[in-house]
Amino acid sequence: MHLLAPSRRQFLAASAGLAAAAALPRLACFADDKKEPPFKISLAQWSLHRTLFDGKLDNRDFAKTAKNDYGIEAIEYVNQFWMDKAKDAAYVAELKKRSEDLGVKTLLIMCDKEGDLGDSDEKKRTTAVENHYKWVEAAQKLGCHSIRVNAASDKKLSFEEQQKLAADGLRRLSEFAAPHGLNVLVENHGGLSSNGKWLVGVMKLVDRKNCGTLPDFGNFKISEGEEYDRYQGVEELMPFARAVSAKSQEFDADGNEIRTDYFKMLEIVVKKYDYHGYCGIEFGGGGGGTLSEPEGIIATKKLLERVREKMSL
Repeated sequence: MHLLAPSRRQFLAASAGLAAAAALPRLACFADDKKEPPFKISLAQWSLHRTLFDGKLDNRDFAKTAKNDYGIEAIEYVNQFWMDKAKDAAYVAELKKRSEDLGVKTLLIMCDKEGDLGDSDEKKRTTAVENHYKWVEAAQKLGCHSIRVNAASDKKLSFEEQQKLAADGLRRLSEFAAPHGLNVLVENHGGLSSNGKWLVGVMKLVDRKNCGTLPDFGNFKISEGEEYDRYQGVEELMPFARAVSAKSQEFDADGNEIRTDYFKMLEIVVKKYDYHGYCGIEFGGGGGGTLSEPEGIIATKKLLERVREKMSL
């Protein structure tokens, strides 16, 4: 084991470097053929969460980092890195200008820590809904198509009761977002939201055109020791999807993600459900893993490009 780990790391680091160098020519190839790629690649800000939390990267420089370091021209913000800035018009305008100057598209804002949209307490649920208003407004100013939210409720309640409560909060938030031209997307993000059937039921109860899902390849842990089948879950959520999160954690010596078969998963996403939008790189590794955040982003991008090339043949 001790002999294999370094060689594996070296192999992946070398592969990551090659990926960065090869990324732009591949994109150019699609352009030369006047053929759109089967899906596009964006960068979710959570991929750099340790770097951001450690103060080594300013939130305002995320667009520049995505383009200059990784050759990615579409980004997904996370509100945790600028929680107190949503209503700061000058700050939001600066984010927008920096992105536009670089030719980087801002797709959405992932929103956490604003309360449970399915809270069993009516006042707390209303507060959670209203806490998201500022992110809808910021997302509109940035030119996003959506905000991503969570559908948490009271775990002590029944399957059906949690569905009803989550649907109530989501419906109210979606009604606020509609005049702003924004979608409200729910990610499978733990608890019952990681149960595909439960979340599909919530979507049907909400019944709003601008309320959909953001399937994540990896977030299917319902509870300790209970994991929902990720392929089944993504398949169930794709009919409502407006964005997709390509979650990655760790890679084998061949550059494949060890928990998710990207080729199989993207066959479902792209081929079966005709999704040709952005797949956001969301590297969640680091912290004792074999790859650093930059290495993980590049390794994930390389894997997505391999899948995309195979699909384009």
